[in-house]
Parts: sequence; structure tokens; C-alpha cells
Amino acid sequence: MTESTTEKVVRSVELGTAHFKEANEWVRDALDTSDVVELQEVFAQRYLGCAMPAGKRLEIHGTPGNDMASYLDGGEIEVFGNAQDQVGNTMNGGLIVIHGRCGDAAGYAMRGGEVFIRDDCGWRVGIHMKQYESHCPVIVIGGNAGSFLGEYMAGGIIVLMGQAGEYLGTGMHGGVMYLRDPLEANDIPDGLVLEPVTEEDKATLAGLLQRYGDYFDGELPAGVDLSGDGFYCLRPASSRPYASLYANS
Repeated sequence: MTESTTEKVVRSVELGTAHFKEANEWVRDALDTSDVVELQEVFAQRYLGCAMPAGKRLEIHGTPGNDMASYLDGGEIEVFGNAQDQVGNTMNGGLIVIHGRCGDAAGYAMRGGEVFIRDDCGWRVGIHMKQYESHCPVIVIGGNAGSFLGEYMAGGIIVLMGQAGEYLGTGMHGGVMYLRDPLEANDIPDGLVLEPVTEEDKATLAGLLQRYGDYFDGELPAGVDLSGDGFYCLRPASSRPYASLYANS
């Protein structure tokens, strides 16, 4: 197929039970000669889409293995099913859309780009997320989250429409989490505050919720609407929550 100015070049690759090293060679070869690669019969092959640049897109039918989209660098990945652990590990930019749930540590140390998860996620999602100038990582979760969501979070945005597990925001010192369910006072970690969303927060939420609905056939979880009403904002009480730990603070 020849690329034109109006049509993207699309290739289809069936992975089946191929070893992950062989599978990734096939994927890289296909991406070298096309804009969009449709992966069929995906059975837990690891590292799919790692460091994929802008202008490239993977459409994954099946269940990708661990570390899908690690170091993603502007490309797009859409998973029509569930994903395993460490989705978007240290990603720089781009977009990941998962039509299902994902495992633990999604978005680990991500520093840019966006992850939209239709259903639940595992433990330690968003751990060590960070933000620099205009690079603001985003994770939007339509279902419930396991324990330690946003652990040591240093920047970015997490939206959770379901319930959070234990130890939410442990060590969080930057960024913001938007929660559908309020926390009990004794569940709010030291150094963090939980407040109703402001009008500015609602504007941010409205844009992300609209996109969530667009990606997932216009459906939002029960009780959630595009206005952002009813959410709560969890953020550090200070821009330097640990200043007292340093001698020259």
C-alpha cells in the first residue's frame, strides 16, 4: 500500500503465541512502513509499543503483556481488552486507551501523555508521576483502584470515578487527584487536603470526562456527569510539604 496525503497506511499483524522478542520485531517492522498497525491474537507479549514516536498508532486486539508502551514518546495505543502490569512505564507523551481494566503500576513515573482506563486498575497506579512546565501526565480511571494509588505522586492529574483502595496518596507531594467518593477524615494522609472541586477544577474535569466518554462509546460510570459536580480534590496542603525535614528549609 502506498501512503498518500489523505490516507494513513495500515498494516495488520497476527501475534498468536509468538515469543515477545519475535513479536516485537514484527511490530517494529510493521511500524517502519505504516502509520497504523492492527495487532490481532495478542497473548500477553511484553513491551509492545515501547518508545513509539508521535505519528504512529497501535490497535491491540487481545491482552498485551507487561510494560506495554514503556517510554512511549508521542504515539497512540488503543487496547480492545484488558492490559497487564506497568502500562505506560516512564512514558514521555502520547495516548493510551484501554477498553477494559489494567494491572498494577500503570503510569509508573510517567512524565507526560495520557492514559484512559475504562474499568478498574490494580495497585500503585500513578506512583512517582511527575510534571515539568507544560508536560502534565494524566490518568483517568472509570472504575475502582487498588491500594497506593498516586503513591509519591509529584505532579500530574489522576481522575478516579470508582472507589480507592487503602493508602491513597501515600507520600504525595505534587499534582492533584480528583475523586468521586469522599474520604473519611482519618483516611486523608498527613500533608494532604481534601476539598470540593473549584470552578477551575470542574473545567479540567469536564474536558477529561468528555474525552473519556468519546473513547468509550459515550458512556460514563453511573452517577458521573460531564459537569464535574460531585468530585473532590485531593492535593498537597503546601507546595513544600517536606520542607521541615531539611536543615536549610
